[in-house]
Amino acid sequence: MSQYLTTRELAELLRIGERKAYDLASSGEVPCVRAMGKLLFPRAEIIAWLNASRSGPQVAEPPLPPIVAGSHDPLLDWALRESGSGLATYYDGSFDGLTRLKERSAQAAALHIHEEHGFNTQSLRDTLGEAPVVLVELAQRQRGFLLAAGQDAPSGFHDLKSRHIILRQNSAASQRLFEKQLTAHGLSLDDLNTLPGCARTEEDLAATLRDGKADIGFGLGALAQSYGLEFAPTHTERLDLAIWRRAYFDPPMQLLLSFLRSDRFHARAAEMGGYDLSGLGQVHFNGANG
Repeated sequence: MSQYLTTRELAELLRIGERKAYDLASSGEVPCVRAMGKLLFPRAEIIAWLNASRSGPQVAEPPLPPIVAGSHDPLLDWALRESGSGLATYYDGSFDGLTRLKERSAQAAALHIHEEHGFNTQSLRDTLGEAPVVLVELAQRQRGFLLAAGQDAPSGFHDLKSRHIILRQNSAASQRLFEKQLTAHGLSLDDLNTLPGCARTEEDLAATLRDGKADIGFGLGALAQSYGLEFAPTHTERLDLAIWRRAYFDPPMQLLLSFLRSDRFHARAAEMGGYDLSGLGQVHFNGANG
């Protein structure tokens, strides 16, 4: 999803004609930029402009379900259980997590979306604008080629044609990154020998490799030791937790956040390997609109 709207897309969003959209831009009523003779409208600023134009009574929002959605991470999953938070989980990838945040069918989502200038922040803005969501860093972690026993590490993404590969679902940020890397090396999924199904979580991917059903997958280094796999790192990524601000101070979320600061959590991360907690707790985004 582009961070800028065209005049036509703005008109469709506002359900007005394109001529009226031009008039709004000319009069300075909506945020816009002019580039190469075209009008472009920053998506996040348009959403913020619409929110600021709201009138009428403020209706109390229904409670958010106590669910953490988004990307599956084995360390976070362990912490959710060990903290006694009582928070449920629904893991179907970072992009699904963003959708569930927007729909308010989850109060938090784990994200690791690679962006041009960092991680997660722009994707969150593109989806929710300046909504009152806090983006808190959990860890930096290693991603790369997870290899079944006896498999040699590939020399790079260009060296994958002969391997039997397990993929992730399209809503997983790791799958989007994998396909982007293939494109950069002149390949596509059609060039690869892939399993007909996909792994819905990081641990599903690791288990598929452990059981000899595939040779290689684009997974987390943190799972290599526990599943008896080899690992060749290719990327370092930032794992964040995006939390609706009105759920941030609720007891379940506070139990989890408190546990993340504990010695037990740090010890578990060191035991698993593949994690760097030096940025734990850093806030990378804090939406302004309440």
